Amino acid sequence: MRTSPLPIDTVLRPSQEVAEALAQGAPVVALESTIISHGLPQPRNLEVATELEEIVREQGAVPATIAVLDGVARIGLDHAELKRIATESGLRKLGYRDLPAAAALKASGATTVSATSFLAARAGIRVFATGGLGGVHRQWSDSQDESADLDTLSRTRITVVCAGVKSILDVPATLQRLETRGVTVTGFRTDEFPGFYLHTSGERIDWRIETPQEAAAVMRAQDAFGGPETALIVANPVPLEQQLDPDLHDRVLAEALDAAERKRITGQAITPFLLDYLVRGTDGASLEANLAAVRGNTRLAGQIAASWSKES
Repeated sequence: MRTSPLPIDTVLRPSQEVAEALAQGAPVVALESTIISHGLPQPRNLEVATELEEIVREQGAVPATIAVLDGVARIGLDHAELKRIATESGLRKLGYRDLPAAAALKASGATTVSATSFLAARAGIRVFATGGLGGVHRQWSDSQDESADLDTLSRTRITVVCAGVKSILDVPATLQRLETRGVTVTGFRTDEFPGFYLHTSGERIDWRIETPQEAAAVMRAQDAFGGPETALIVANPVPLEQQLDPDLHDRVLAEALDAAERKRITGQAITPFLLDYLVRGTDGASLEANLAAVRGNTRLAGQIAASWSKES
């Protein structure tokens, strides 16, 4: 016999601040939690999480850091909950596919881009800030390894402000995949797709916007046309003066790829291995470039959310 579905508030729960902002039509920006639990060392991770929320507030928007705690998707965390994500050992890294199991088994975990995008949209949040997206992995023809981010963004109406896709990936193939899946990609004051740690990947993109207001206008046009509930990507490059040195990036990345091949590291293990190798191989410079990108994306996301809320 088929059982009745769980009430939504048993698996997804906005904080009071986020719920009130959404009810009033105030701007809200979603933030992912994997950068807190898996992307930064303690205690800096909690400091950065707090800093990013403050950046959102400075733009006149409400931050909604998203995570799953004891089986409930929390849309907006208080300081104690942020601290839990930053310090609790054994937290899972949850993609979209993991959410039902986490809810049923009362698990806790940080949300990736795919899970954060879905949960934000499900809660009624339209704008999401992150560092870099997942994408098509190098040697895809052999491994068939592609991030779930792309599939989720092809069926989720969310605006994602990011610094492109992680430079360890196959950027041209990722852009082709986004085009195939109908995901609109715009460059914020750039004609080239950003390279995550780098100001540019060297790949051209078709659409350029100059202001947060133009991003909000594209969002309104998405809704006016209707059609598939695809995402909008606003690709915002890390400033030239804050990017990782391109020569250093290319050298260390080549070493990392060689090391991964020698150790036969594949699947879900490849991304954290390569990113960790880059941090160590650049003496932390890649991490600083990543944080510079995240700060800029969070600031822009707050401005887009404010413009969207004002004119919607």
